Amino acid sequence: MNNETQPSNDPGSIVEDAHAFMAATADVAGEKVGQARKRLAAALERGKELYGTVRDKSVACAKATDEAVHEHPYQAIAIGVGVGALIGFLVARQCSRKRD
Repeated sequence: MNNETQPSNDPGSIVEDAHAFMAATADVAGEKVGQARKRLAAALERGKELYGTVRDKSVACAKATDEAVHEHPYQAIAIGVGVGALIGFLVARQCSRKRD
């Protein structure tokens, strides 16, 4: 398979493919093509809005986390060590089960 026919999960690539489809079908007449173009344009717009919302929330969460860590550094370290120890315990337990 060449690169042009392989599906991609990269949002940027998907948007580029959608815009390419819109450009390629601009001259095509037909009710079904027109409806598909309208649905694709609406989906792209909803995707842009969702991306903006997720980006804004992620930035806000990152800023809040940064503030919390700066205000309570020792608690943040303790939580990190605790979570790491828990994950290590669970992974070690899972590995020992697989050996049995």
